Amino acid sequence: MKRTPAASSKPRTILAGGGVVWAASGNGPCVALVRRVKYRDWALPKGKLKRGETFEHAALREVREETGCAPKLREFVGLVHYLVKKEPKVVLYWNMTCARRSSYRPNEEIAKVVWLTPGRALRRMSYAGERKILRAALKLRS
Repeated sequence: MKRTPAASSKPRTILAGGGVVWAASGNGPCVALVRRVKYRDWALPKGKLKRGETFEHAALREVREETGCAPKLREFVGLVHYLVKKEPKVVLYWNMTCARRSSYRPNEEIAKVVWLTPGRALRRMSYAGERKILRAALKLRS
């Protein structure tokens, strides 16, 4: 007989915030992508909420930590959800502008930050859900 899991074994939802970070360049607007060491992927900067932190504060903190830029929060773009080790994860994204870029140093979490035109970023991004977020962010900027 198959047992029903106890209420305490219910997966928790992982909450995270992230940004579609824009900066001006000679080629027009560019967006930041990060190369994550653990997953060897190209993604939008994002990270888990700390205790008592709002989605907006987490998004700003993570963008600052992962890209080295001083972000300014703009409009809400959307969310993605997926499973991480059988636990649901929800990431809320905002359009952001990079008010000031500083030099970024690779670390154990983020190997590289690149600033690409939206078209190049869409081709490089590893996840379909994040490509949808970038497309939605582009529409909001139009």
